[in-house]
Amino acid sequence: MAGILIIAHAPFATALRDCISHIYGGLPARIGVIDVSPDCDPAQQVAFANSEIERLKEENGALVLTDMFGATPANIAGRLATVPNVRVLCGVNLPMLVRAVCYRATPLDTLVDKALAGATKGVHAIGPATPASVACAAAVSECMSGLPPDAAAGDCLPALPADADLTQKTDAAGL
Repeated sequence: MAGILIIAHAPFATALRDCISHIYGGLPARIGVIDVSPDCDPAQQVAFANSEIERLKEENGALVLTDMFGATPANIAGRLATVPNVRVLCGVNLPMLVRAVCYRATPLDTLVDKALAGATKGVHAIGPATPASVACAAAVSECMSGLPPDAAAGDCLPALPADADLTQKTDAAGL
């Protein structure tokens, strides 16, 4: 399972982690956050981000999600892109994060593809003139392919195994 580190403008990283905890009924292991405040020292944040990646990295690596390309959190996250078995994605949204959690057991490059697809497929216009989306059904069927054959459409979220460790880890700074 890949570790996931969210680096974003405060309090967005923590808010995303709290949403995942709400969706999954507990916080899955190996999800860390760094909320970047306006008065932070970027050099200190880079050092902390490196230590968090080493703590969170699993056998298939780690995925770093950040909010806005070109901003301080993304610049901090970008420093992690050269670490072996670490991938960095900008433009994090909740559908991207949910998809990343759903597919963390896949190879790292597959996880990146799934997270990016979740980000884009999760953006829709909603209104009285908007036709019913075929993309929603396609997204559910795609997520279904990663579940056991007897799973129903409603089982797509949460997609963690029944014996998954959902206990919140509080043994390190930032969590």
